[in-house]
Amino acid sequence: MASTIPDHGTDSSASPPAQDRAGRVEAHGIDHIPDSERHGRARELFAVWAAPNVSYLSLVVGGTLILMGLSLWQSLAVIVVGNLFWAVVGLLAISGPASGTPSEVIMRAMFGVRGNRANIAVTGWFVSVCYLALNWAAASAAAFALSDRLGVHPGTPLKVVIIVVVAALTLAISVYGHATIVRLYLPLTLVLTAIFVVLAGYVLGRADFSYHPAQPLHGTALWAALAGGLALIASAPLSYNNSADFARYLPRATPARSIAVWTALGAFVPSVLFTALGTLAGTAIDMTDPQSALTAVLPGWFKPAFLLAVVLGAIANNAMTAYSSGLALQAIGLRIRRSRSVALDGTLGVALTLYALLVSDFLDTVSNMLELMVALLGPSMAVYAADILWRRNRYDGLQLCDESRGGPFWYRGGVHWAGAIALVTGTAAASLCLSTPLFTGPIASAAGGIDLSLPVGIVVSVALYLALVRRTATTRPA
Repeated sequence: MASTIPDHGTDSSASPPAQDRAGRVEAHGIDHIPDSERHGRARELFAVWAAPNVSYLSLVVGGTLILMGLSLWQSLAVIVVGNLFWAVVGLLAISGPASGTPSEVIMRAMFGVRGNRANIAVTGWFVSVCYLALNWAAASAAAFALSDRLGVHPGTPLKVVIIVVVAALTLAISVYGHATIVRLYLPLTLVLTAIFVVLAGYVLGRADFSYHPAQPLHGTALWAALAGGLALIASAPLSYNNSADFARYLPRATPARSIAVWTALGAFVPSVLFTALGTLAGTAIDMTDPQSALTAVLPGWFKPAFLLAVVLGAIANNAMTAYSSGLALQAIGLRIRRSRSVALDGTLGVALTLYALLVSDFLDTVSNMLELMVALLGPSMAVYAADILWRRNRYDGLQLCDESRGGPFWYRGGVHWAGAIALVTGTAAASLCLSTPLFTGPIASAAGGIDLSLPVGIVVSVALYLALVRRTATTRPA
């Protein structure tokens, strides 16, 4: 699947160019990265994807599976299967070095220049801003508890300061960009892993490895819980259709398999381990309020370290999210530098976080809305993956950057109708199968609440896209 375009002698061991060096603001945005500026090795992607997934939110999700009524071993099975979707994230990553452009630009190949602006506005920018608010809220709540533990009881003014400081640290990493993320995330992964390993020791000491719910689920209720849990777990990898953003600086000749494997493993391993840890915690403690429940079982000396890890994990996660949201704004058509687009999204994310934590329960609405977004994110990622396989990962980055009328990816009226029809139809089919607190589709209702939105949306969108693109394309991509 690797591109056949020659490497032009790029040396992966060479020093990073000035345009992408740790400690300097990254010069590139959504523009094409020339071969002369390519550098790095595929294995660096492991830490890039591991750091944001050694997270407190993984513990929360793991505990949620127990609250849904699943047994320990049912929950663990759902965790492993749901996290297999990281393999798709790895597949998408290989398009970055092939084209030298981020995912937000590559998707012009499947949706067209104008069609992709609409796609990115929702699946890239909107979803990113929502996740910024959710993660900053979790980090800020932990920071409030840490401040209180240190004897400083935060009132509203101090809470505002804490939220702004957490956001500022996040956005600083995002503004400095790719090389800084690559440099920071390995030590950050090691620190977070060390803290969570200590946490695991206290959780495992209390875990009930023979746990079964007091009223075990059977029949339709069990299948509904399994399907809902699978959608919950898979929603994390499905939200990352941006993996090419962090691989695009790699030399063109970097093996596609290495890129895919290091990306997928970097996210899969910590996601499985720490979500499973949350599930094990749920067998012994009440995970309806996970932060309070977890701190209650920890010794006093370790509680500040745990709370700090929650903050650092959220910063690592949001730094990647803000980085890609800045690229998404540029891809939508906003003509500003990437650093300013990141700052703009960060400002909006901070405003939402302040409103959510200090004024209303707005985050509940955001969380419920993101559950509905699985119906769109699954088909969008599926079309992207199908296009990579159909084109055999052959993308011309310079052509992808051509937004002019009549350009190679203008298609008809700026829209590639094969991609647009596949995405809309797949989303509609998935919506009929949704089963969430906010909305239940007619097919899910008829099936007793079993949520089949994930497999239905993916299968329909892939099948329709491949059928349409084969019918409309005059030749297979060379």
